Amino acid sequence: MYTMSQEGNALVYRWDGEVLSVEPWGANSFRVRSTILGELEDTDYALLVQEPAEAEICVEEYRGVITNGKITAVLEVSSWSKKCDISFYNQNGKLLLKEAGEGGALNKKNRFFKPIIGGDFHLTVTFASEPSEKLFGMGQYQQDILNVKNCNLELAHRNSQASVPFVLSDQGYGFLWHNPAVGRVSFASNTTEWYAESTKQMDYWITAGDTPDEIEQAYGNATGKVPMMPEYGMGFWQCKLRYWNQEQLLKVAREYKERNIPIDVIVCDFFHWPKMGDFRFDEEFFPDPGAMVKELKEMGIELMVSVWPQIDWKSENYEEMKQKGLLVKAEKGVDIAMLYNGNSTFYDATNPRSRAYVWDKCRKNYYDLGIKVFWLDEAEPEYSGYDFDNYRYHQGTNAQIGNIYPQAYARTFYEGQTQEGQENVVNLLRCAWAGSQRYGALVWSGDIHSDWQTFRRQVCAGLNMGIAGIPWWTTDIGGFSGGNPEDEAFRRLLVRWFEWGTFCPVMRLHGDRVPSQRVVNKAGEVMQPTGADNEVWSYGDENCDTLVKYIRFREAMRPYTRKLMEEAHTLGRPVMRPMFYEFPEQKCCWDMKEQYMYGSDMLVAPVLYEDSCEREVYLPEGSKWSFLHDGSVYEGGQTVRVQAALDVIPVFVRDGRLPELIGLI
Repeated sequence: MYTMSQEGNALVYRWDGEVLSVEPWGANSFRVRSTILGELEDTDYALLVQEPAEAEICVEEYRGVITNGKITAVLEVSSWSKKCDISFYNQNGKLLLKEAGEGGALNKKNRFFKPIIGGDFHLTVTFASEPSEKLFGMGQYQQDILNVKNCNLELAHRNSQASVPFVLSDQGYGFLWHNPAVGRVSFASNTTEWYAESTKQMDYWITAGDTPDEIEQAYGNATGKVPMMPEYGMGFWQCKLRYWNQEQLLKVAREYKERNIPIDVIVCDFFHWPKMGDFRFDEEFFPDPGAMVKELKEMGIELMVSVWPQIDWKSENYEEMKQKGLLVKAEKGVDIAMLYNGNSTFYDATNPRSRAYVWDKCRKNYYDLGIKVFWLDEAEPEYSGYDFDNYRYHQGTNAQIGNIYPQAYARTFYEGQTQEGQENVVNLLRCAWAGSQRYGALVWSGDIHSDWQTFRRQVCAGLNMGIAGIPWWTTDIGGFSGGNPEDEAFRRLLVRWFEWGTFCPVMRLHGDRVPSQRVVNKAGEVMQPTGADNEVWSYGDENCDTLVKYIRFREAMRPYTRKLMEEAHTLGRPVMRPMFYEFPEQKCCWDMKEQYMYGSDMLVAPVLYEDSCEREVYLPEGSKWSFLHDGSVYEGGQTVRVQAALDVIPVFVRDGRLPELIGLI
C-alpha cells in the first residue's frame, strides 16, 4: 500500500521502493526529489539552504496538496496503479507544469529510473508540454535561437557551450534541473523530457512568479548571486592571443596610456608558463613579473593571467599530483584527457585537496605578486575527445557529476582569494553551471569564429546566460579565430562587434588574429605562436577613432553600469535583459532576439548583418525613447527605422533618463 504523509515541512509519497518528496525551498518555491530503494540525499550542487518556510499541507485518500506562497503542488495517486502524478499551480489556480501521466494503457512512468548494472540509474523525467509555451535560459548554446521551446539540448559542456539547466517560462514559472549529470533535455511540442545519464536521485527546483524579474530574483536567492563587480570590471579589457613576453605586454599597456585611451585590464594569455600545470611564469620570457605587475598598477591597469586546468605529463607538478590523487582518472586506457602541446590530464576540481594544491601554487606564483584577476580557461573541461563516460572525479563519475566541473574550478580561486581577504572577486571562465555566479564567474562564449553568423549567435547566448543566472558574461570582440586585421571585411565586422561589446556586462577585446608569428626559445624549441596585432590602433586610423569613441562612452556610462552590477549583486538581475524582462505585458517583446535592454533604461539594437547601415527597432509602448546618437525623441508603441553608419549602433534611452550620454556615440 502506498503512503502519502506530511514529514516535517514536506509532503512525501512512498510506494514500491520510491520516495518522492516536495518541500518548500525559498519563497514561492519547491524542491522536488525522488529516489528508488534509498534515502534522499541533501546534495548542495547549486541550491543553497533556505530560511524555513511554513507550507500548507493537506492529505486525502488519493491526493496530497502542498502550498508555499504563490505555488501549489498537487500529488494525485491512481487508485488502480498507485502511481503518483505531480502538477504545479500558481496562486490564481493556473496550471504551470504537470507530469505527463501514465498515458492510459501505455503504462508510462513520469519518473523512470532505469537501473545501471552495478548501481545508479539512467533517469528520465517527463512533463506534459504546452505547444505555445515560450522558454528561455539553459545557458549558452551556439545557435541563433532565444526561445528554446522545440529545442533538443545536450546537458554537457563543450568549448563555447555552457549547459546551465535553468529555464524561465512565459507561463509564470522557473525550473532548475538540479543534477550535474551529463544528459539532455527535449522541449518538444508533445512533452518536455529531462534525461540524466547516471544519477542516484531526481532533484529539481521550481518557483512561481508574476513577472520574469520575480522569478529571477527567487532563482538568485536559491543558488546565490554574483559578488559586486570591482571597478576594473566596468571599463575596457585589452587582450590577444598572445602577448608572449614581458616587454611586449608592457609596450602595449604604455601605448594605451600614451594615447590617453582608457584601459582597466590587460591580459597575459596562455603558455606564459614553461609547461601546462607549472602554474608560474616562464623566466625566459617573463624575467621579472613582479616589476611588470608594479608598473601596470602604477598605470592604473590590472593584470589578468591565464590558468589552465591541464597538467602536462612533463610538468614539474605532475608526479606529485598523481601520487596524491589530485588528478582526473580515465576509466579505461591511459590517463590522457587532452592532446595539446603534449599529453595532459586535468586537476580534479571536485576534490578539496586538489583545489587547495592548485590555489597554493597560484597564490605563491601569481597572487603574492599582486595579481588579483585570473583567466580560468578550458573550464568545461575541454577533452580532445568528448567521451564523457570515460572519466572519474573525486565526487563521482563524469557521467554522474561532470557538469559541476566549471563551478568547482571557479570555487578553487574564489575561496582562495576570499581567504586571503580579497573582496569583489571576478575571474574569467569559459564555462559555467548553476551556482557558478556566486564564485565570481565571468563567463565568455568560447573559441568562436569571426563571422557574421557567429556574431548573431552571441546575442542570444548572452541573453540566455543572463536568464540562466549568469549575469556576468562577455565575448571575444571580433570572434576568436579567423580574423585578419588588414582585411577590410573583417575590420567592418570587428567595428560592429566592438560597438555591441560596449553594451555587454564586460567589454573585452580578444582574438587569435592572423597571420601568426613563430616563437622560439633559447634552447631552439618552437613555442606556442603569437597572433597578429589586436589593439584598437591595429584596424586603421578611422576605425581606431570609432573604437576609442566607444571605449570613452563605456567610461561615460560607468555610473549606470555600476548600478546594474549592484542590482546583479543584491537582487540577482541579469545585466543584459531580453525585451520581455522589462516589458512582459507586451506580447511582441517575447519574440525579439536582436534587440535587448542593457538594464532597465537603455535599449540596444546592434547591427548584426554585413553592410547594413540602418535597422528597425521596436520601441515599447508606455515610454518616450531618445536616440542616443542625435537626441531624437520617439513615442513608444511603434517600430522605427533608424540610420546606422558604421560608427553608429542604435541605442535608445527611456523617458529622458541618462541625458548626459546623448550625442556621445
